[in-house]
Amino acid sequence: MRFIDSNVFLYALIKPRREVPRIVVERKEKAKKILLRVQGGEEVATTIVHLSEVTNIIESRIGLLKSIEFLKELLFAENIHVYSVTVEDYVRALLLAEEKEVSVNDALAYIKMKENNINEIYTFDKHFLKLDVVVVEE
Repeated sequence: MRFIDSNVFLYALIKPRREVPRIVVERKEKAKKILLRVQGGEEVATTIVHLSEVTNIIESRIGLLKSIEFLKELLFAENIHVYSVTVEDYVRALLLAEEKEVSVNDALAYIKMKENNINEIYTFDKHFLKLDVVVVEE
């Protein structure tokens, strides 16, 4: 099982408002392939915080109903494991984020991955290269 970072959902779902660099187009294509595998039953994990990030952006860019539909689909999918997050998790993530110079939510993903023996992550975020995980972009 792999962890799936919020940026994979965003690359797959958000349509650019203007022309974007080739790397963004490539990431969008890779993200869509990842989501197709997940829709096909591949098991992945994420946190409620990462889903909240995505839902907020979908709501602002696509609309409230789409964000609700997105969240409902993911929360009820049997192959998507959504981990809860405590205040203590966030404190640990904050300390790790400072130490490794990564975002707090990236540190949180890392902590939850380690707690659940997950070593690979679907992401396009280079901050994860600073952490002890295998980054998978396709």
